[in-house]
Amino acid sequence: MHDVIPTSIRSDRLLLAVSFACFAVAGMATGTVEALVPTVGATAVAIAGVYCVAQYATRVSRRTLAGLSAAFWLGFLATAALHGIGLETVGAIVPGDDATITGSLTAVTWATLLTAVAATAFLGFREYGATTSADSPEEQVLEGDSDYSTQ
Repeated sequence: MHDVIPTSIRSDRLLLAVSFACFAVAGMATGTVEALVPTVGATAVAIAGVYCVAQYATRVSRRTLAGLSAAFWLGFLATAALHGIGLETVGAIVPGDDATITGSLTAVTWATLLTAVAATAFLGFREYGATTSADSPEEQVLEGDSDYSTQ
């Protein structure tokens, strides 16, 4: 007799971390200089971030992706509240270099916004465009079907 060990769906959080970093770099590059080359570079980095989120989204369940999306939207709302106060005001209150703090908050704001948007978009793709055969094994439970015989 073989023991059945439940296996979880593979999750690669490194992809999520790389996408978050890409979005932060893209946000900082577009927010500092108004020139064509930094904008094109930031766009390329943001596309790499979207690709990483897409790869992550294919490796996790819809429930995990929905939780991730909600968490990043809440994170974005929290950092957006700091923008309402004013980044310079926050930089003056928090100990450290004002420019570093405002730059970091700008990067986190862009990263949380773009990650939330990407996760929500890929969740929408999975919800409305997926067929039954494309779902993950944990989502393919059919009513009344069982691996065990009831005879």
